[in-house]
Amino acid sequence: MINKTVSNVQDALQGIENGMTLMLGGFGLCGIPENSIAALVQKGVNDLTCISNNAGVDDFGLGLLLQKKQIKKMISSYVGENAEFERQMLSGELEVDLIPQGTLAERCRAAQAGIPAFFTPAGYGTEVAKGKEVREFNGKMHIMEEAFKADFAIVKAWKGDTAGNLIFKGTARNFNPCMCGAAKITIAEVEELVEAGTLDPNQIHIPGILVQRIFQGEKYEKRIEQRTVRKR
Repeated sequence: MINKTVSNVQDALQGIENGMTLMLGGFGLCGIPENSIAALVQKGVNDLTCISNNAGVDDFGLGLLLQKKQIKKMISSYVGENAEFERQMLSGELEVDLIPQGTLAERCRAAQAGIPAFFTPAGYGTEVAKGKEVREFNGKMHIMEEAFKADFAIVKAWKGDTAGNLIFKGTARNFNPCMCGAAKITIAEVEELVEAGTLDPNQIHIPGILVQRIFQGEKYEKRIEQRTVRKR
């Protein structure tokens, strides 16, 4: 069994350079690779293209990279909850490619599966379809979307083993699974790292074949993006 463990987040991010394209798992603040994002800020890499559902909030998640102007382009489906993201987009400081959420997920999954492109009805007749091939299937128009091409995918899991097998918890099983194996190198940070053979095979969500590096993170904040409670 190949041991894919690296000793820390700095070793996990080896090879990430200026101008690269990164996939980052998570949805809002749920299931984001907190340790890796913080280390990217410290690493100081610039001109990044980031593929992620959104960009966290102003002072957390990908918002930290936006504050330092380390991101050149965001490929996302959602701008809300991050005022700095909105400001940079409207001022022209940041390139933004907004994609229907299902299409974003499928472009990740297609890359994971080795499928170069697919047809979807989402976005037909809108700016999303501009410059793309259009075909009719069963009387309905579809546009062709290409799979993403990324250098690194960085994901966050609840548990993992030294062979790279991963288990996600609750809604953190969002964009993380479909990004595993969808880039040249997949890095997984986990809350709990165990020896290979410890995890129940029936509970594993992502097999280790899709992960190249894994490390145990620390000091997870798990913030609540919008706290809503009922009246007493």
